[in-house]
Parts: sequence; C-alpha cells; structure tokens
Amino acid sequence: MSEKLVSVYEAAGQVEANFIKSLLEAEGIPAEIYQESAGKVMGLWWGDLGRADIVVPEEYEVEALELLAKMGQSGLLPEEDDTPDNQNTTNPDEGGT
Repeated sequence: MSEKLVSVYEAAGQVEANFIKSLLEAEGIPAEIYQESAGKVMGLWWGDLGRADIVVPEEYEVEALELLAKMGQSGLLPEEDDTPDNQNTTNPDEGGT
C-alpha cells in the first residue's frame, strides 16, 4: 500500500490484530498491521510493546470505522476494559502481608 495510511484500531496484540485485519479484508477493506518490532519478536500482548495498530488507506477510513463500530455493538470486539493493562487485581487499601 503506497497511499496515506490511517490507524483505525488499536489491538492488544497479534492475535487480535490478525482477527481485525481479516474481518476488514473480508469486507473488501485493505488493512495492514503495525507493531513495535521488539514486542512482535518477544510475543508481547500488553503495554506499548504489545499494542498493534490496524491501518487502512485513508480512503477506506470511514468505511472501516463504521464496520468496527458495528462489530463493537454486536459484541465481536473486546471492550477497552478487557485488556490486561486495565485490569487491577490487587487493592493496596485492603492491606496485606
């Protein structure tokens, strides 16, 4: 793709990114995955190194965002709070040993 690319989705890693890319391409929207190379090599799926951006040509941006919105409304996409970065399993106020 030599056109100007725009990010339409931030995935939690390669598995989610490949899922989103496949769904976009199934609808005729060309898509690519951009991920920090260190995170890709280490197989990280959280934090800045694990994040993978789904990009599409600028001319497909609106169509891609509309499709992703429909997918989110139907429950096909994880909610932002489902990512490990947003899960707090400990509470320092509860005390501990």
